[in-house]
Amino acid sequence: MAHSVPLARTTELPPVHGAVICVSAPCLVISPEHGQLTGRGIDGIYRSGRRLLSRCVLRVGGRDPVAVQGRSLGSDRAAFTATVRTGAEAGPDPDVGVERVRHADGTERITLRSFTARPLRLPVEVSLGTDLTELAAVAAGRAGPELPAGVHAAGLRWSTGEAQSVTVAEPAPDDALASVGLLRWQLELGPGESRTIELRTTQDRTARAPAGQVANPLAAARGEGDDPRVEAWFRSSVEDLGALLMRDREEPADSFAAAGVPWRLGLAPAESLWAARMSLPLGTGLAAATLRTLARTQTGGHGPDAGKIPGPLRGAGPQLPPGCTGTEATLAFPAVLAEARRWGMPEAEVARLLPAAERCLDWLRGALGEDGFLADPDPGPRRCETQAHAHRAALLGADLLAGCGRPGAEEWRQWAAVLRERFRDGFWIDGPDGGRPAAARHPDGRPLPRLTGAAAHLLDTGLLGGGRLAPGLLDRIRTEQLARLLGAPAMDSGWGLRSMAFREPGHNPFGHRSGAVRAYESAVAVSGLAQAGFEKEAAGLLRGLLDAAESFGYRLPEMYAAEQRTAGSAPLPHPAACRPAAVAAAAGVHALTALAGIRPDVPAGTVALVPLRGAPLGALRFSGLRVSGEPFAVRISRLGLGMVEEAADALQLGG
Repeated sequence: MAHSVPLARTTELPPVHGAVICVSAPCLVISPEHGQLTGRGIDGIYRSGRRLLSRCVLRVGGRDPVAVQGRSLGSDRAAFTATVRTGAEAGPDPDVGVERVRHADGTERITLRSFTARPLRLPVEVSLGTDLTELAAVAAGRAGPELPAGVHAAGLRWSTGEAQSVTVAEPAPDDALASVGLLRWQLELGPGESRTIELRTTQDRTARAPAGQVANPLAAARGEGDDPRVEAWFRSSVEDLGALLMRDREEPADSFAAAGVPWRLGLAPAESLWAARMSLPLGTGLAAATLRTLARTQTGGHGPDAGKIPGPLRGAGPQLPPGCTGTEATLAFPAVLAEARRWGMPEAEVARLLPAAERCLDWLRGALGEDGFLADPDPGPRRCETQAHAHRAALLGADLLAGCGRPGAEEWRQWAAVLRERFRDGFWIDGPDGGRPAAARHPDGRPLPRLTGAAAHLLDTGLLGGGRLAPGLLDRIRTEQLARLLGAPAMDSGWGLRSMAFREPGHNPFGHRSGAVRAYESAVAVSGLAQAGFEKEAAGLLRGLLDAAESFGYRLPEMYAAEQRTAGSAPLPHPAACRPAAVAAAAGVHALTALAGIRPDVPAGTVALVPLRGAPLGALRFSGLRVSGEPFAVRISRLGLGMVEEAADALQLGG
């Protein structure tokens, strides 16, 4: 359906934490910080998972430019600044400035500016090459040799039996040497003058690859406040979500958020759904398209997997075997549809998707084990978060069925009530400190007494009608205990929520499920704590996330090391983390809008505001959000009081 990197779990991914990445799916550019594509490693210009250009080395006046700075200019472009000393002037100062602006669509503009007081005649060379290798092979260290180039009009061309790449230049080079992959110019620059060379790399002979592949269904919303970092983080989150949108090949009008780059530029059912859910304040269009895309993959027939949305296994760290993302997506489907309806998804779209949601619930009905819990995968452990997903699916599914006049709502409410009682008996581990939820139960009933970030899902109950939240699997006393645990230093690293408490056996600050901060889980914890009324713990985690976002240039990776924060420290990147990643980008939207506590019920014509008391980031304003398909703006004062500034005429403030 879309490109991703199908790597074996034993494959060692090359580090990308120092790379400058531009993405406008399915276009991707991975550059080193100095900007020269050397032909080594995974650097290059990619489209739909194939490397179109691996080498693009610039020389000016016979010299390699001295790199000064590489920086991102947005989701889809980056700039690299360098200088050159030609010897035209005495002294140590550079006399030529070089600015390279590289776009995800394969366009690069190289601008040379003279700083000298006399005319310059500059020989400029660009050395080009490619192997036309798939990203999966490049990542696994199986890149092929560079292909021989051929001269093509104002540039060079490479081809194999199944692919080709073309790089054209404007202005046309004075010389094009295919044997060594070289383009040459002789440029005349007067004092203070600049000249620009544009390179365009595409899969064919067209002048330019289309940059915008998908009509963006996300509103161009804005967040701002007393803390200027709010605006930067919110803007970057929205931009990165848009840059990760991809078409469904079966129905090109439908789009979804790809999981992340560089490794997973494709559909990941659970993560694409969670990204759509967390971005509901930006409109229901992405949720509707993602749900339609996944409904087309739903297993048919009458077997045990009927109604399930397929998905691959996902590593769960050393404590547990891999979990099935298809299970998570199947449980998320009815919940996301129910909440999207509350945010204003048109009833006709809801009705179209309702049969698929009912089939997900039918699968859940038959998937419980003899112990009354849901295994993931079956047979396998009964994970804490899987029970939370199942409980949410049942309650929000019941709400959806009742709202759409379909039978079965009361049955699912009773089913959820039974699961609550069973969970409270079977998953809580008592202790002198107040106890904790088990991370999982083994098939033989033994609990896994690890405190993990997955426990945050126990607080994420979901939105019902009238601005009400669904009840959780834990009672109030145990919810308070979990909130205390999540807000304590063992779980709160100061940069976000650890995926495993640092006192637990096997804790690894870089472990993707055994210690590292996962932006998505941290945002789930912030929202869940805020909704449950634990403002102090929610505010502490939120401030840590915001500080981490600032450190990462407001583009949070999907995970980063959970080393304890100390004075003057900074969060450490995980060398293999995707950045941007859909759930990490959506986490910025989710965590920040949690401060406003927006709880719409469009079918009932109401919207409630339950802001986080104390206004931990000061005054806030969100504008350009979407509720009922119309612009929605809300302001939160420094006292934590909320006011709706703009909303659809049919909506009334309630709750």
